[in-house]
Amino acid sequence: MVQNIFLGPAGSPEKSTISGIETIRKLGLQAMEVEFTYGVRMSNALAKKIGKINKKEKIKLSVHAPYWINLASTDKKKIEASKKRILTSCERAHYMGASPVVFHPAFYGKLEKEKIYDMVKTAVIEMNDIIKKNKWSVKLAPETTGKHSQFGTLDELIKLSKEVKCFICVDFAHIYARNGGKINYSDILKKMKSLRHIKHYHSHFSGIEFTAKGEKRHTIMSKPAFRPLAKEILKKKMSITIISESPVTWKDSQKQKKIFEDFGYKFS
Repeated sequence: MVQNIFLGPAGSPEKSTISGIETIRKLGLQAMEVEFTYGVRMSNALAKKIGKINKKEKIKLSVHAPYWINLASTDKKKIEASKKRILTSCERAHYMGASPVVFHPAFYGKLEKEKIYDMVKTAVIEMNDIIKKNKWSVKLAPETTGKHSQFGTLDELIKLSKEVKCFICVDFAHIYARNGGKINYSDILKKMKSLRHIKHYHSHFSGIEFTAKGEKRHTIMSKPAFRPLAKEILKKKMSITIISESPVTWKDSQKQKKIFEDFGYKFS
């Protein structure tokens, strides 16, 4: 099996998505995550134009849905609004030829964790049905979260992915912060590989500051260390996209590329 590793930034390195796609290739990178984090401000017409241009550039595009999402709110209107934001992101992603659509799924609040899980699972099933009905070529990817108040541990998302066949986004910095500065890449990748329905994995990486409550803010690559992760990915022959969420996104993506190359991996 051919191992494909795609590296790139969260957000465009230029003022627009279109010019960013063209620049990504010039930078020697292979991926970019389109950020709708503060709202979906892209028309379907522009998404189609981006998709047409990217057929030439062949950048691996993904999408990050808005931050304002809670699929386990006690307010049903907020759940419906959250689903709408995710599905609008999916529609734009489909026309761009982008997948998966990443989102932070929920907050625990005052409900039992089992109840939260069931609510998120129900919402993902409902959204998957709409995606299938509309024939959108996208996969949903709930993300491992960095705060203890958020639903989205790796184990929760592995279970969810197995049960509803969605993708997941593994944010290594979030796991590091949530575990108080500890991370075992081998164990994480082993759990990811247990998702037999996923052949190409999606992830985020950056440095991170954290407190007792978890994630505080993303930083440039420092801790957690990237080199051991790259070594483990190559050892396990995983095909994966790694999106840099550091403040110098594409520059850190290039550092990641150099590390993989130091280990002998050749990017196409």
